[in-house]
Amino acid sequence: MSVWDDLIGQDHVRAQLGAAARDADALVTAEAQGAEPPEASKMTHAWLFTGPPGAGRTTAARAFAAALQCVSPDRALGGEPGCGFCEGCHTAMIGTHADVTTIAAIGSQILVENMRDTVRMSYTSPANGRWQVILVQDADRLNEKSANAVLKAVEEPASRTVWLLCAPSIEDVLPTIRSRCRALTLRTPPVDAVADMLVRRDGVEPEAAYAAARATQGHIGRARKLATDERARARRATVLKLPLRVADVGAALRAAQELVDAAAEDARQASEEIDAKETEELKAALGAAQGGRMPRGTAGVMKDLEADQKRRKTRTQRDSLDLALSDLTGFYRDVLALQLGARGGPANEDMRDALERTARDSAPEQTLRRIEAVFACRDALDRNVAPLLAVEAMTMALRAG
Repeated sequence: MSVWDDLIGQDHVRAQLGAAARDADALVTAEAQGAEPPEASKMTHAWLFTGPPGAGRTTAARAFAAALQCVSPDRALGGEPGCGFCEGCHTAMIGTHADVTTIAAIGSQILVENMRDTVRMSYTSPANGRWQVILVQDADRLNEKSANAVLKAVEEPASRTVWLLCAPSIEDVLPTIRSRCRALTLRTPPVDAVADMLVRRDGVEPEAAYAAARATQGHIGRARKLATDERARARRATVLKLPLRVADVGAALRAAQELVDAAAEDARQASEEIDAKETEELKAALGAAQGGRMPRGTAGVMKDLEADQKRRKTRTQRDSLDLALSDLTGFYRDVLALQLGARGGPANEDMRDALERTARDSAPEQTLRRIEAVFACRDALDRNVAPLLAVEAMTMALRAG
């Protein structure tokens, strides 16, 4: 086992990161021994991980962060950093390493106030690790001010600080930032590789693992959830039946309401436990008295936390809707493939009866318009249109075809 085991179907990225981790280890070792650093190095201070959703951008970045912090004795004897067992690797992988900071968007954007302390910290030496690593999971969500703050830190980095930025594509990041990063492009992993991982790491039965990997078209996170979570499977089945339920206006509006309500319930369930834990931890840190009474001057801090939690809940709801829309897009792509006589079976093989019925009852032109309606709904949600209005417009368009 090593930190690279969950990096599926990315051998080219694995090779580059492994070489960089070895050179990074050599740099730190030379510095500790007062020796001259190696003249040529594959290590650099800023990396940009791009690739389609589910390819494993954050997985690759976190594995690299762990390899940079690896303190395995084998590493000192010529072994590759990233053993997966030492304290450096373990704490980096589970998110508790003091010198690995992870930044993720709470709402739709990463605000500059969420980056200021991190940028300041980036100029300090590692507390007890080998490198100061800052992993930005949603670099595409940096707004203008927060992106400029990151730019300044990337332009003039501290000698032992590494920035790991993750985004869907290079174009999603400011040109001035990406020009200072080494770009690594991940690809959608093969279905067979994802299925094999589900069997090996999650104990999923081979047939169920392959079905989940195929249904999600190699999206690692969604495949794992689909294969291991009964509620996720039920939700997907409901979404994929929606095309058969929009025969009239009333049915289309009801389907929209149910879709939005389901996303809201997903957000509520996902947020409740996290919100309660965060609130209790902050109260304890601020010195709450027995019974929950807060010290003077702390009300503003609690309100800031509540605002962050509300933004995160809104984003979670929109992410849940986006997942449903991805499933709908896949359904209509399968319909189009059947209509055009494409080779190979549909991704949603378990819905073949519904796919064939929809393919018979419509023309390819209608299917294309329906796919466009789903895309339009996603665009509307990105522009912060009220979810119910956006989804209602989509279901009405699906009905009309």
